[in-house]
Amino acid sequence: MSPKVYFIGAGPGDPELITVKGRNLLNNADTVIYAGSLVNPALLKGLKAKIYDSSAMNLDQIIEVIQADITENKTVVRLHTGDTSFYSAISEQIERLRELGIGYEVVPGVSSASAGAALLGQELTIPEISQTVIFTRMEGRTPVPETESLSSLAKHRATMAIFLSVGMIEEVRDELLEGYPGDTPVAVIEKASWPEQRVIRGLLKDMVNLVKDAGIKKTALIYVGQALKASETPLGKESRLYHKDFKHGCRE
Repeated sequence: MSPKVYFIGAGPGDPELITVKGRNLLNNADTVIYAGSLVNPALLKGLKAKIYDSSAMNLDQIIEVIQADITENKTVVRLHTGDTSFYSAISEQIERLRELGIGYEVVPGVSSASAGAALLGQELTIPEISQTVIFTRMEGRTPVPETESLSSLAKHRATMAIFLSVGMIEEVRDELLEGYPGDTPVAVIEKASWPEQRVIRGLLKDMVNLVKDAGIKKTALIYVGQALKASETPLGKESRLYHKDFKHGCRE
């Protein structure tokens, strides 16, 4: 491998849900900087690499380690939870690496949103019900543009997966009710794909009590939308793709 930084999505928690490419790069790395608060430590067993836990480091310290080891011709893996394409904070690191002339490559992973949908046995896009999935979050210490408030997005009534927000569950419910009816299905999944994973299902109007009664306070995804009915009851909504009268280049 070339001496560069590999940003790898570690998957949602289950150590088998890392990609083959990610696993191979991890096994051969000289240095691994991992998100210790979220990445399953089982992924680090047996590695020859020097390992750093980024949960106790700031951005400057992370870049210092990377720069020092790249200068010594070492290969560095920056291991992030889930998939790297959203809520991973790789962009700010990549900006620093570009300034320093350090090469990098991004290896995608399995998002917790995908793992949660799999746990539900759920396709998030159901014909005639929802063909759009919104990944979003409530505003906390990280600002959210006003045009992307939950209340604005809820008006679309698309399937929504809400990250990093279960600790503000009352505010989430109130904003969602500005667009979705109170009887819209919801599912809250704590630690999807981990051994201790939990699933809470119900209706939007009852979501706060469901979450509080379960004692869920963090590391959980909130799904909302009519499409969630598909994993509990037959909807009779079939795509055209496999309809016997649907013709395309592979099936005449």
